[in-house]
Amino acid sequence: MANAKCESCRFFDEHKVNGAMAAADEGLCRFNPPVSQPEPKSPGLWPVVGAADWCGHYTPEMSAAE
Repeated sequence: MANAKCESCRFFDEHKVNGAMAAADEGLCRFNPPVSQPEPKSPGLWPVVGAADWCGHYTPEMSAAE
């Protein structure tokens, strides 16, 4: 699957840091729930992924709307 990259997945979201866009080749994976943090009062964080990364969850049906 040549197109099985995070950037083509419907669960890939743009990554903002303090309201500003992060690197163009980074995004957030919204497939799984946020990762919990060590402190109980710390918010969970969505995993940061590279646009060219991929995972085993990808299927053609999960591709982003064009």
